[in-house]
Amino acid sequence: MFIETALAYALSYITNVGNPIVTPAAITILADNDYYSTPAELTLSTSGAAPRFHNFAVPLSKAHKTGLGSSAALVTAFTAALLTYYLPKDVFDPTTNVGKRRLHNLAQAAHCAAQGKVGSGFDVASAVYGSCLYRRFSPEILADHVEPGKPNFVAQLRDIVEEIGDVGSWNTEVRKAEVKVPSGLRLVMCDVSCGSQTPGMVKKVLAWRKENRAEADALWSELQQANEGLARELRSVAESKTSSDHRALRRCFDRIRSGVRSMSEKSGVPIEPPSQTKLLDACTAVPGVFGGVVPGAGGYDAISLLIEDDAETLAELRKLLSGWNFQGESDGHAGGRVSILGVREEMEGVKTEDALAYGEWLDSSWN
Repeated sequence: MFIETALAYALSYITNVGNPIVTPAAITILADNDYYSTPAELTLSTSGAAPRFHNFAVPLSKAHKTGLGSSAALVTAFTAALLTYYLPKDVFDPTTNVGKRRLHNLAQAAHCAAQGKVGSGFDVASAVYGSCLYRRFSPEILADHVEPGKPNFVAQLRDIVEEIGDVGSWNTEVRKAEVKVPSGLRLVMCDVSCGSQTPGMVKKVLAWRKENRAEADALWSELQQANEGLARELRSVAESKTSSDHRALRRCFDRIRSGVRSMSEKSGVPIEPPSQTKLLDACTAVPGVFGGVVPGAGGYDAISLLIEDDAETLAELRKLLSGWNFQGESDGHAGGRVSILGVREEMEGVKTEDALAYGEWLDSSWN
């Protein structure tokens, strides 16, 4: 669904900009291992390192995702590749602010259409811009445009992408300068080998919010202030030249988690379920770990931790998790082993790479 929708949106836009000739092309899609729960028996290469793109030998529908926004990254990278391949650089250049903005708008439109117009859009924005403080666009921008194949779709889509007139008027805010990871600290992700259905969870939360507007708005406001407080504290630590025990950072994480647990309880949606609370509490008790959350829509995906960027802290975390058996709840989430993923914070978003670097995976027989 995501590929089909992104292809329809991208080609519709491409054919409306300069009327290029859309020649046949072969497309190979590679997904980083950390988007999916890695089995313990992951085959190692002769060098002793796990292959960068492991063949999990299961249909995508049966793969356990780790909650890193794989669908948004897929749509954004796929859309950027198509635009770069078919359009001349003077029409689309992903290294420019204009190019990034148009990629963001087009990828947001395709991604929202593919998953039923739910979600914050932050995952697409971070795929384009990297780490940032993000304010969502008004849902009405994408709610009323016609479907692909219908009259006026292509014209409306171009207006949306290029922000022409009222149809394409976006109010998104992307503030790169307001997010910094202090030197000496890093983010780590820990996978719990379960996975959540983000669209379904989001719909339930939004339904609760609609029925309990005043209570929900107060909680949303508290969480907004808590999130912005964490961003301010991170920036303050990054710009400070004095040492700190980072107690303020711990308080920021505690405030955010309190709001998330309250939302879980009131909406009946397992955003931070008890099993995740237990895991987060244990991890944050490790010296050198300053706090953590269940990112994105939450649930039974990976947890995110802010830690000291040193070998000792990572070793203590690995020791804790090596014997941790993640217990799911009674709703079918069985749980399993917990493992630290290889990813970490990244300030850069979309970028152009040399396709030759991926040559060994372009043969369909790789395994």
